[in-house]
Amino acid sequence: MKVLFVEDEPVLMEEMVNYFSSFGHLCESAANYSLASDKIETYDYDIVVVDLNLPDGSGMRLIPPITNKTSETGIIILTANDSLQGKLEGLNLGADDYLTKPFYVEELNARINAIYRRKLLKGVENLKFDDFVIDSQLKTLFYKSSEVALTKKEYQLLVYFVVNKNRVVSKSSIAEHIWGDHIDESDNFDAVYVHLTNLRKKLNKAAGKDYIKTAYGVGYHFVTL
Repeated sequence: MKVLFVEDEPVLMEEMVNYFSSFGHLCESAANYSLASDKIETYDYDIVVVDLNLPDGSGMRLIPPITNKTSETGIIILTANDSLQGKLEGLNLGADDYLTKPFYVEELNARINAIYRRKLLKGVENLKFDDFVIDSQLKTLFYKSSEVALTKKEYQLLVYFVVNKNRVVSKSSIAEHIWGDHIDESDNFDAVYVHLTNLRKKLNKAAGKDYIKTAYGVGYHFVTL
């Protein structure tokens, strides 16, 4: 999943980014309100973890722009105090959950996974299409109970396609999902084409069907019908 951490404490930020990156998640960071606001306006995220007390503004003000942009982004607020009023205000604005500092990153992980399953995976543990099953816990693809070996990028790309199946997605949206604000590293979308081509070949080899269709001049769409 693609996660934005908005936190001004460097040690906590480093701990969260390192922990969640170790699970293969795409993690981005913003140490203040201004940078977070720019990122939220520019990019889409599966989860945003936002500290309410930022040096240049309240993290509470970031919640409406997120929810106005998409209802599918999960939001967890972090607060240094146990104020019920602040928590209720955040939840009423559209946050999905909250944690009071200090906390264990393992608990944050459990909260994030619960929100991701509920909002992005629509409450299911596994994603299915035809005879394929994507195990979201193991991050593994199976075809008729046999594993189909995917690279991390191919797995991320497949999940993105399946969640958006039968909808056209642009090359830029794919690149943003996989590389985030490191999009320049995609080498002008050549890397997107390479990963997409390899994924297409593996799915075709397993099922004898081409699921990824090209929408010329626009992008691609994943067809299961």
